[in-house]
This record gives sequence, C-alpha cells and structure tokens, in this order.
Amino acid sequence: MAAYDPVMRIRPTALEDADALTDLHLDVWDEAYTGLIAADILADRRTNREARVENWRRILAGCTRTELAAEDDTGRLIGFTSVGPGRDEPAPDLPKREVMALYVRAECYGTGVGHALLNAAIGDDPAYLWVLDGNRRAIDFYERQGFHFDGTNKTEPVGVERRMVRR
Repeated sequence: MAAYDPVMRIRPTALEDADALTDLHLDVWDEAYTGLIAADILADRRTNREARVENWRRILAGCTRTELAAEDDTGRLIGFTSVGPGRDEPAPDLPKREVMALYVRAECYGTGVGHALLNAAIGDDPAYLWVLDGNRRAIDFYERQGFHFDGTNKTEPVGVERRMVRR
C-alpha cells in the first residue's frame, strides 16, 4: 500500500460538518481502538448515528471549545481535534486546557496531520489529555509532543485511561 500524502488544510469546524464529523469519529475509533477495547462497545457506537450527529450539532453550536478539522484536497475530513477548559478538578500544577480529542484516519498516521492539528489548537502551550492504557501509538505521539504521564489514572467503560500533561 502506498503511503498517504495528504494535501491538507486545518480549519475551524462548522455546524454543517456534524454529519462528516460523526462518520469520521466513528471510523477513527474503530481504527484506533480495535483490539484495545471490547468489540461490542465499538459496534454499539454505530447503532444510533443520528443521535451522534445531533450531539455534534450541539457541540458545534455551543462553541465553548476549539474544534478544528483537517481536510484533504477533496474536502474530505481526515482528522479533528477538540480543546477546551479542563474538566478535571483544578490543581495548581495542572494546566487549565484539555485536549479532549485528537484523531486522524489510519491512512494518515505518520503524515503530520495529528501534529498539525495539535499545533493549530494549542501550539506549545501547556495542556493535559487522557489516553487509553495500552494505546502505544498515541502514547508515543504525545510523548514526542512533550506530554508525560503524571500518575493519574481513571477507569472508564472503555478501559483504564492515563493522564498525560505538558507544562
């Protein structure tokens, strides 16, 4: 298989992206988490697509976070990121911003799309995020971006998540 070479642009998301973001979000979860979380969780996510579209419409209409999309030269969404005020209990050493999501299509792994999205959303600023334990590809990516585990873990229905922080 030839390497994917995206000609991309990063842009703010818009309300009319709700359908495309829903499909992208479902696809990237399948690509990133197959083998890491239970297959029935992934399958269940696809059972009510319209509710997911409506959720994206609420998120995009509320605009309390930075929502950015990467699109290829055909206008197809190939990645997205969501960054906003941290949802964790405030602490003196915890950055105030959280990377709530950063996903790219598997065909774009290693092409710079994820780095471009993260850079556009937070630059070199401090932030934190949660990563699924065992997601080596994501952990390696975030470590290259200056994030490190701070020892905080939580158990979610998808598994154990570990917090990474960049100060």
